[in-house]
Amino acid sequence: MLFSFPDEDTDSECLNGIPSFTEETMVKRVAIIGAGVSGLTSIKGCLEEGLEPTCFERSDDIGGLWKFTETTGHGMTKVYKSVVTNITKEMSCYSDFPFPEDFPNYMKHTLMMEYLNSYAKHFDLLKHIHLKTTVTSVTKRQDFAATGQWDVVTEAEGKQDTAVFDAVMICTGHYLNPRLPLESFPGINKFQGQILHSQEYRSPEGFQGKRVIVIGLGNTGGDIAVELSRVAEKVFLSTRSGAWVDSRLSDDGYPTHMIQVTRFLHLVARSLPSAIMNWKGKKRMNKWFNHKNYGLSNPKGRQQKRIANDELPSYILCGAVTMKINVKEFTETSAIFEDGTVEENIDVVFFATGYTYSLPFLEESMEKSCTNKIFIYKYIFPSNLEKATLALIGHVGLQGSIIVGTELQARWATRVFKGLCKIPPSNKMMAEATKKEQLIRRGVIKDPTQGKQDYIHYLDDLATCIGAKPNILLLFFKDPSLAKEVFFGPCTSYQYRLMGPGKWDGARRAIMSQWDRTLKPLQTRVIPDYSEPTSISHWLKIWGVPLLFVAVLLTYKSSLHLQLTRVTEVGERISTYLASTMRK
Repeated sequence: MLFSFPDEDTDSECLNGIPSFTEETMVKRVAIIGAGVSGLTSIKGCLEEGLEPTCFERSDDIGGLWKFTETTGHGMTKVYKSVVTNITKEMSCYSDFPFPEDFPNYMKHTLMMEYLNSYAKHFDLLKHIHLKTTVTSVTKRQDFAATGQWDVVTEAEGKQDTAVFDAVMICTGHYLNPRLPLESFPGINKFQGQILHSQEYRSPEGFQGKRVIVIGLGNTGGDIAVELSRVAEKVFLSTRSGAWVDSRLSDDGYPTHMIQVTRFLHLVARSLPSAIMNWKGKKRMNKWFNHKNYGLSNPKGRQQKRIANDELPSYILCGAVTMKINVKEFTETSAIFEDGTVEENIDVVFFATGYTYSLPFLEESMEKSCTNKIFIYKYIFPSNLEKATLALIGHVGLQGSIIVGTELQARWATRVFKGLCKIPPSNKMMAEATKKEQLIRRGVIKDPTQGKQDYIHYLDDLATCIGAKPNILLLFFKDPSLAKEVFFGPCTSYQYRLMGPGKWDGARRAIMSQWDRTLKPLQTRVIPDYSEPTSISHWLKIWGVPLLFVAVLLTYKSSLHLQLTRVTEVGERISTYLASTMRK
């Protein structure tokens, strides 16, 4: 989340942060489908609550899509060879297992896999995973209303096996079935060139000298267009709605999310009307380069997404990538665009058009209810089940790291399974979801499932249910230096291990050293420090935070909306200042 838009609060059934208890349940054996980032943390969550996890992974290794393979096949989505993480390591690690300090802030898939393997070995997760085992069916038992149990059918080496589980955690993610909207492009069936989905992309080899159209401007579409342009004769990037292209670097070269995603800035953003935040966001994005001049701005009325790509603007500027409007139709060898322009001799069309959501191992009625996210309580529990023994982990879009989100989802879900936390009765959840669906259809409220969820808001909501949300006010009294880092510094996952169930003794140390781990991989060439005396910065460190609080209070008493926009700018500068001075 680089700039946030206030969204509708979700009601919490957690008694204001105190986990509430339900009647004793009999959940013990838990089936986990998938051993990617969601599956691994789900295994660990089960073990922490004394449950017995059994994880089924259809490939031959853990890691999910982060396990790179030279070839595609079997419907599995894997990262392409050159992929680099979009979110810095300190903002995308498990809350009790920081990345090694010498790992770069943004890393290739090989280092991500090394981290996931270290995580699995450190917490002894591998023995609970059955590789090369496909889940073919998950069905409710006849006595489900009383027991909440499931029949899980698996297949390995041509043999099927059926087992009974007390609960199921689905950790398969969003990237199962490529979305290939050929019906939206007249003439595509007579196109004589190569038609591919981005799922099939591995490297630019084989595309030398080709004329390529990439349809779809997400993170993947932008990456593929840039990489192909290094070897292809010409690359055209076609987009219907445009995108905000952001850099991984923020002010003074610090990782963007480390500066932008703070509790202080989040508080300011949620206090402002969406119109002001939209204006602020556009202003910040266009400060790097004018998106309209580069053909990246969206038509009026369309929602514009954000992608991270440090190279795309330069490649557009150099003519290596040419931005185009949506394709109207194809001929045998050319593409006709909606603005009437025609590009001839096209060799390859890449559809970077995302994926369709499916859970093929569920019964049709169950799959339908699980794919309608309005009826998924906090994007985890299907509302129509009599017993809360099915959890969707990692099936939510976040304006931040999915690793952090899935870990909190798994921590809460396993405590619900154990009977330590409760969710509302099925009839109440269904009634609330139905009411919300009707309001959306009438245009009274926006559909909260469209787009990505506010990062800090969603994490805090889950942490409240667990009882692990940090108490900022209490921290300011007990540990001011920690409180300052928690409130004004980056909102890292370690904050959700400071208190409550799952408390980790190393959380404080991890928070206070997070900037050290950020700077460590950059300090490979030691330069003598000729900086000027820091007496002014010394006093600013002591009085900066109290003065900022006074400024905020005065701001609220004056013209709220206009002044808060200035506070946002001050807050960003302070985040950058703290990053540069507090580490000295």
